[in-house]
Amino acid sequence: MKNVALLFSIIFTVCSCKDQVKTPNLDPSKKEKIVQQYFEYYNNHQWNELATLYSPIADFKDPSFGPEMTIQTRRQTITKYNKLNTLFADLHSEIVKIYPSDEQHIIVELVSTGTAADSTKFKLPICKIFTIDKGKITQDFTYFDNFDDSNSDK
Repeated sequence: MKNVALLFSIIFTVCSCKDQVKTPNLDPSKKEKIVQQYFEYYNNHQWNELATLYSPIADFKDPSFGPEMTIQTRRQTITKYNKLNTLFADLHSEIVKIYPSDEQHIIVELVSTGTAADSTKFKLPICKIFTIDKGKITQDFTYFDNFDDSNSDK
């Protein structure tokens, strides 16, 4: 009888230690759809709609905010893009490639363009890393070279 009880306890222990299947946070195709929707809103300058893709409070890393991470509300996000759109009326971003990453992250390579009021044009390669949790963007980390190196030998 002791052997049977010991056998059952060993079987129970082995079975309970088995790796549990973890359901993904979000289907990779859904993350990509969120990113596609983001850039559709961006290119149509629909800042209110774009802000709804973010969680109510999101983390941002962006050279325009300085070197540190900052926290923004949806309202602050709308304000930021409205100001940017005021400076560059034809603001547009073209996705070069989307790189799905782990269950919460997706990386986007893009080129942003625009024309200032003085007719100065810009073309800027950018990399964005989005963290998406429960269908909302919780982190938006943006990287680009904002130094003018037009005098370089490159």
